[in-house]
Amino acid sequence: MKVVLFGLNGSYSHTCLALRCLRAPLERAGYEVVLREYNLRDMNATVLSGLVSEAADVYSFSCYIWNIASMLDIAADLYALLPDAKIIFGGPEVSFACERFDYDFIHHIVRGEGEDAIVQICDAYSKSEKPKRIIDGGRPDVMQSEGILYREGDYSSGTMLYYESSRGCPYKCAYCLSSATDGVRAKTVEQTLSDLREFEKLDTSIKIIKFVDRTFNFNVNRANDIWRALLSEEFTKNYHFEVCANLLNEESFEIFSKMPKGKIQLEIGLQSTNESTLDIISRHLDAHKIIAAARRIKEMGNIHVHLDLIAGLPYEDMESFKKSFDEAYFACDMLQLGFLKLLYGTRLREMAAEYGYVASKKAPYTVLKSKWMSYDDLTLLTEMADILDRYREGGGFETSLEYALSGVESPFDFYLGLRNFIFKRDGRSIRKISQNDIYALLYQYIALKYPENEEEFSRLMHEDYAKKQVRKPPKFKK
Repeated sequence: MKVVLFGLNGSYSHTCLALRCLRAPLERAGYEVVLREYNLRDMNATVLSGLVSEAADVYSFSCYIWNIASMLDIAADLYALLPDAKIIFGGPEVSFACERFDYDFIHHIVRGEGEDAIVQICDAYSKSEKPKRIIDGGRPDVMQSEGILYREGDYSSGTMLYYESSRGCPYKCAYCLSSATDGVRAKTVEQTLSDLREFEKLDTSIKIIKFVDRTFNFNVNRANDIWRALLSEEFTKNYHFEVCANLLNEESFEIFSKMPKGKIQLEIGLQSTNESTLDIISRHLDAHKIIAAARRIKEMGNIHVHLDLIAGLPYEDMESFKKSFDEAYFACDMLQLGFLKLLYGTRLREMAAEYGYVASKKAPYTVLKSKWMSYDDLTLLTEMADILDRYREGGGFETSLEYALSGVESPFDFYLGLRNFIFKRDGRSIRKISQNDIYALLYQYIALKYPENEEEFSRLMHEDYAKKQVRKPPKFKK
């Protein structure tokens, strides 16, 4: 029996770890397995042609909020062309409210983890039996001997690969699907380090190993042991971890202080500094302790610190969100503005009516308004997020932007003013403005709003431009 594991990634540089999780158990069971990966920029016709050419017995679709619409279209056409093939849908997007996917072209839905379930389905067909349509994946024993799952040549030309050293999360945040599962399972320190050594044997173009663990340092001693080992020169990659800053201890900070620059980067979920908000979403963490820890690491100068905020949470209006933004901004290298999504399977979705939530009916189910934020509020924040991403996170303004904000009381007001200025001066989305023009617009904004800083800002901006661009810096006009 031939099985195709199909993934549709968000970008050409991404890979789908889920496909590699399913491959090994299927091969051990004796099945022929083919991985087929595409990305959302590929035409559906191209993807369909590739899948049909495999002429497989079973096709397994890995489904997420960002690809579900395309997955449904492709599956419908695949079934029309290969009516004898069996189509399985799995992944977080189909694991809850499965009745949404009552289509004749979806033969089976796997809820949750898929390693055992997909083998169960294939075994049933190999014995001419008919498996259940909806199968609960259970908790397969996959944290002991699976290794890194990647093989030489089966990843794209990107520079990042993914690694899972644990499953589950100790927290029960009301907006997150991780809240639907209990407990954490993890690989040992020794096994994790052995796996990381395997990444060293792969193509040297691979620069980043991103841990997909929901809370890598759920066990602080385990995390510290792994981080301390990474001080060794035998580990040459950049390692990305999602951590809970409240769980870091003095040993963690001591290790971080010795870490070679660029060896690790940390993503820290802050989400909000509003205590009422954090309480109602069951995120019982000290926001100010998180900010203090992030700032302490950032000031070491050797570790990139990424903080997350979520707009649209309960009890957070624009004034509250501004406060969260301002408190977080200078404590990190990158401030990511996310927007609340009412995911199936989460408690916030169940409480949508109580909180006045209106969300998009289609994935990714982004909140459009709530009791505390209007549609106009959230639209404005979306535009600010784009501006923040283009200027601070996109690079090219490191020195000049730091100078511009050095005396600013509210970074939120600075970016809101920049958004309003660009909208009035240019009228286009920041995403559609050329790189030269975004330099010019920022210069014009500073010259208008902070004329006393114009001369020094202009000098620093030209230095930043020269570092980023090949062409000679232009003469910016007011």
